[in-house]
Amino acid sequence: MKVLIACEESQTVCKAFRERGHEAYSCDIQEPSGGHPEWHILGDALEAIKGGTIVTMDGQTHDVGRWDLLIAHPPCTYLTNAGAVRMRRNGEIVPERYSLAMEAKAFFMEFYNADIPMIAVENPTPMKLVGLPPYTQAIQPYEHGHPYSKRTCLWLKGLPKLHPTEIITNHEPYVNGGCKDAHGNYRRFQGRKERDPRIRAKTFPGIAKAMAEQYGGDIRDEFTDGISSWR
Repeated sequence: MKVLIACEESQTVCKAFRERGHEAYSCDIQEPSGGHPEWHILGDALEAIKGGTIVTMDGQTHDVGRWDLLIAHPPCTYLTNAGAVRMRRNGEIVPERYSLAMEAKAFFMEFYNADIPMIAVENPTPMKLVGLPPYTQAIQPYEHGHPYSKRTCLWLKGLPKLHPTEIITNHEPYVNGGCKDAHGNYRRFQGRKERDPRIRAKTFPGIAKAMAEQYGGDIRDEFTDGISSWR
């Protein structure tokens, strides 16, 4: 499959699909931290979703035609319910923040309404005021092998709901930036402060693996079987 992972600089989901034989590309306005610039489109994701000829960071061109699958991670800052407290001041909606929320919604909807057969748009629980379409399902890291809770919503088109792969019963909240433990220290993940927005936004590897296996499947065996039959 031709797969586009929009708004992803970590390349976590991109690599999960690549590992299973798919032609997957990440796209973001930031350079990738995942180590594979040859799979990364540096630029506007709204242009990338159009398909056709794309250019990766190594300067190579690729004719992808129409994408088979889009997985998008649009920015959630002005959409998430966690930010609802900042939307009002003295009981009144803050016009500047509401305007930014509407811009973020419009960006989100470009992915949701893209002309691509299979679509998954990911975001935290949205605030009702923004008026996003109903999400299809909510997933948790602890359903896919990680000892954390961090509710994430998926808006799906042409795709099945994601099924749990490894449920961890003993889990704790995945603490976002700005939160401190009982000793007043910032919680850390992978040796870095979680105040780093890239860490907060990064898809858990277990969820990326589940998406690649359940949305795309492992086609490497199919390719090998095809060669064996031909021989």
